[in-house]
Amino acid sequence: MSCLALIGRDVRLASRGGGSTLLALAFFAAIVTLVPLGIGPRPGLLHAVAGGIIMLCATLAALLSLDHLFQADFDDGSLELLATGPLSLESLAVSKIVAHWLATGLPLLAISPLAAFAMELPGNGLFALLQSVALATPAVSAMGAIGASLTLAAKRGGLILPLIVLPLLTPVVIFGAGIVRSAMEGMANGAALYLGAYSLAAVLLSPFAVAAGLRTNLSA
Repeated sequence: MSCLALIGRDVRLASRGGGSTLLALAFFAAIVTLVPLGIGPRPGLLHAVAGGIIMLCATLAALLSLDHLFQADFDDGSLELLATGPLSLESLAVSKIVAHWLATGLPLLAISPLAAFAMELPGNGLFALLQSVALATPAVSAMGAIGASLTLAAKRGGLILPLIVLPLLTPVVIFGAGIVRSAMEGMANGAALYLGAYSLAAVLLSPFAVAAGLRTNLSA
């Protein structure tokens, strides 16, 4: 119940007017709309780059809200109270990751058809895109939480965070783009299996890394 209450609180805070959810969605929608305008009416080229562009935009959009994942609670002392409460730091990490995915990853998945429309993807491309975003966003939330916990007490941690997280998310962009590309070419390349395995490993292992990062910053 404590985990559910914490998840609900974080989702409400992120969903408020002007919150991180709206910022992430606006960024994603703006970029996936502007890229086709820059490329021009060339469906073949759009189809070739659609997977990589959309996955990169989704990843960057999700990163926009990560620096606030623990920072607000750390600044007002709530994080120390949560750390001494009934929840373990690992459970706290799981709650934060789930809340971030619900507030950012799920909305990005919901508006992914807009990106498919902008890139002029056919039906099989849309299904592949939804599959790639659904598999990729949990890994972004999990890996992002690790970076957020490590930069918690650092000055300008929001600038350092992408430098830590983006290398860890390179497989997400590669495999996510591969899912869309293989669907457009009518070939099977196993990208969905690799992305699913990477995302599952990230979700299962990241709470322990996040907890270690939080312990380090809280004891400093």
